[in-house]
Amino acid sequence: MEQTPYNTEPQQQNYSGYNAGTPVMTVGNWIVTMLIMMIPIANIVMLIIWAASSTENPNRKNWAIAQLIFMAIGILIWIALAGAIFSTMGNLAQAFS
Repeated sequence: MEQTPYNTEPQQQNYSGYNAGTPVMTVGNWIVTMLIMMIPIANIVMLIIWAASSTENPNRKNWAIAQLIFMAIGILIWIALAGAIFSTMGNLAQAFS
C-alpha cells in the first residue's frame, strides 16, 4: 500500500470553463451592451445570442445568462400575481351577484 507524503504540494485542479486569458470588457463595451438592452425585442434576442454563443466574452455571456434567469423569475412571479388577482376578482364578482 502506497502512502502519499504529507509535505507534497496539492495538485492544481483544471477547471474546464475557466480561461485565464479572457479579455476584460471595457467601459465602451458595457455602454454598447446597455444601449442594446434598451431596444425592445432586440434585447431579448441579443441576450439569447450572447448566452448561447461559445465565442462570446465569458463576462458578457455569464451576465446574459443571469439576466435571462431573472427575466424568467420575473415572468413566473407576474403570472402568479396575475392569477391571484383574477381569482380574487372572480370570487368578489361571484359574492356580489
